[in-house]
Amino acid sequence: MEKKLVVAVVGTFDSKAEEHIFLKDRIEQLGLDVLTMNVGTAGPSPTAVDLDLFKNVIEHNPQVQDSRDKAIAVMIDAARARIKKLYADKKIAGMISAGGGTGTHIGTSIMHELPLGVPKVMVSTVASRNMAKTVGTKDITMIHSVADLLGVNSISGRILDVAASGICGMVQARWKPQFEKKRIALPFFGFITAGAEATRHELENLGYEVVPFHANGTGGMAMEELAAKGYFDGILDLATHELADHLLDGYCGDIGPQRFEPVPGQSIPRLIVPGGLDCAVLEFTRNNIPEKYQDRQIFFYDFRSAIRLNKDETRTLADQLTEKLNKDALNVKILIPLQGWSEADRDGGPLYDPPMNRFFTQRLREKLDSQIDIQETDHHINDTAFAAIAAQIMDQMVQEQSK
Repeated sequence: MEKKLVVAVVGTFDSKAEEHIFLKDRIEQLGLDVLTMNVGTAGPSPTAVDLDLFKNVIEHNPQVQDSRDKAIAVMIDAARARIKKLYADKKIAGMISAGGGTGTHIGTSIMHELPLGVPKVMVSTVASRNMAKTVGTKDITMIHSVADLLGVNSISGRILDVAASGICGMVQARWKPQFEKKRIALPFFGFITAGAEATRHELENLGYEVVPFHANGTGGMAMEELAAKGYFDGILDLATHELADHLLDGYCGDIGPQRFEPVPGQSIPRLIVPGGLDCAVLEFTRNNIPEKYQDRQIFFYDFRSAIRLNKDETRTLADQLTEKLNKDALNVKILIPLQGWSEADRDGGPLYDPPMNRFFTQRLREKLDSQIDIQETDHHINDTAFAAIAAQIMDQMVQEQSK
């Protein structure tokens, strides 16, 4: 007889027992088993649970009992370790939780410990807020509770029931790719979409699976995290634009210090293209241009606009990038498209400035480790011919790495 799948129902049972027991009952009625875990810090669960971490973590730790923030931090650490082991031991197939602000913080923090593809569902009273830091780079499904979670009623019950049905369907997913191929990570963003599509096509023709990432800050960081876990055989950083937005607090700039750094524990070939390093994308339109940018070349896009970077900013970006790449010189190559680095940086475009691009490249040459090869090609980043060259170089790098 096939063993039933088990869903972990994890939450602050000290304050939200009714809601979590409702989730448990609905999941069981749908034919799956449940493991319940109390991660509340105010007291033990008022109802029976499989694991009551309050008793193990808080009750016997007087140092945190009078400090709510410390108690929560200790609880999260303990619960993350427990959920990681439960999954590694194949005792759970997914996790669901429900809560308000604190419950969401605790629940999603625990979910971060589960690998990519393991279902994670969070029913939250604050899901309509900015969840960028809460979800981070993880595949967490957020469901807005709409009504507050104070018991189960005709509205909250409906939402919780949908969530329970969702996690049940998720843990039964069985799709796998038809073929296992070497994977290339391909960060890009909107201004170089045509180039990304062409590059993907060229790499696929060479037999690779291409995994694209939106270089919007979170996308680049997600790529770096997955690279560290061994998901990729190569990285074709078509868009290095996140560095520019990070410098000027732009739309795609929410990256951590590990972006473009050597991948921890891995030796992965990385081809760097200055995609989008001509500009920073900021949230303003032609009707409300900030005074300090009114003398810049500007590309009006939608609710965002891109400003051409000046010489000081360009120098800073070149220095930041070389400092990072020099740490992994043996695994890095650079490819420069001479006819422009974005949709707006081409002949006749609003951000076209070949002298500034040449200044950036010269600064790279001055600062880069001599082992890092820089190639230039007389194409625009969105040209299909450029895509073919980039794909060929990436393929050579991967082949050399595998020798």
